[in-house]
Amino acid sequence: MKKLVLLLALGAGPALAQMPQGGPPPAVGFVEARRQPVTESSEFIGRIEAINRVDIRARVTGFLEQRLFTEGTEVAENAPLFRIERAPFEAALDQAKANVASAEAQLANARVVLARARDLRSTGAGTQAALDNAQAQERTSAAALLGAQAQVRTAEINLAYTEITAPIAGAIGRAFYTPGNVVSPASPDPLATIVSQDPMRVAFTIPQRTALELRQRFEGRGGADAIRIRVRLVDGSVYPLAGRIDFIDTTIGRDTDSILVRASIPNPLREGARSGEPGARRLIDGQLLTVLLEGAEPVQAIVIPRAAVAQDQQGFFVFVVGEGDTAQRRNIRLGRSTPESAVIEQGVAEGDRVIVDGIQRVRPGAPVTPQPAGAPPGRPPQGAPAAGAR
Repeated sequence: MKKLVLLLALGAGPALAQMPQGGPPPAVGFVEARRQPVTESSEFIGRIEAINRVDIRARVTGFLEQRLFTEGTEVAENAPLFRIERAPFEAALDQAKANVASAEAQLANARVVLARARDLRSTGAGTQAALDNAQAQERTSAAALLGAQAQVRTAEINLAYTEITAPIAGAIGRAFYTPGNVVSPASPDPLATIVSQDPMRVAFTIPQRTALELRQRFEGRGGADAIRIRVRLVDGSVYPLAGRIDFIDTTIGRDTDSILVRASIPNPLREGARSGEPGARRLIDGQLLTVLLEGAEPVQAIVIPRAAVAQDQQGFFVFVVGEGDTAQRRNIRLGRSTPESAVIEQGVAEGDRVIVDGIQRVRPGAPVTPQPAGAPPGRPPQGAPAAGAR
């Protein structure tokens, strides 16, 4: 039995001797934190709105006689759109003019009677009552003439309303009524709707907390004038023209705790496109898109690869190579980040060696073997002599 134990002990000796009692510090790759120009950006969901929108409605009641435009095209200001049957309104105008002629004749007669009554009163042959009656009749006839002339003006206005023109330039949608229908100011639907095209407006809401952060960030750099607006379309492409904020609401929404912001953005015709063609302009009223709120001028900020940033219950952090080539944890505050890069607002100084590769092997305070990220395998770490050096 003792021999068996001795043999087992002797057999285990070489194996135990081969087990590593420790190893070299883990190799990690790092990048030096450097300041570089960064365009600050924040994203929100917004919609395109036409700055001017007009519902075209009939101003008088009548039969719709003609539609004078093509649905979906762009129309110029004062372009003819609809025509309502004119004959009834022309007849009403003629009747009003006839009433004016009758009122003028009555006024002329009343003035003759008034002149006669004055002559008779001056000779003593007439009475004061007759003179008073003549004066009253003359004034009544004058008022009747004014009323008849007003009726002529009203009839002329109503006749003009039979020609419906575009009050603004823009794209006109579908017609809700076809010729032959009776339309009136009380019709439930407008005849059509026109929306202006260039410029357009992008409207979006910003949470109150984010709005305060943005105000603090841009307050010393010109406020809203230091911000430009870009939009990303649903296909992922970024619209090439930038807009400017022209309105910030004065009230925060009670339901969403956010504030409405609107910006004006150009919407010219595509190169080679003709006005009114489908897709002639890229921005369309009601379009849903992503709003990119960017600083008008780049700022200098510390940028590191996004892969270097980790997160736990305490928040975001990175590991840097500290004195003695030991790993040190740094809690950080992130700025605007992308899948490739992260802007560091606090926690990392310029020149810090931020660990990018081998983070999973790092422990706070533990030694590491640093080398620049992406260095070929076997390259000696910074400060270490090459193999065979004396």
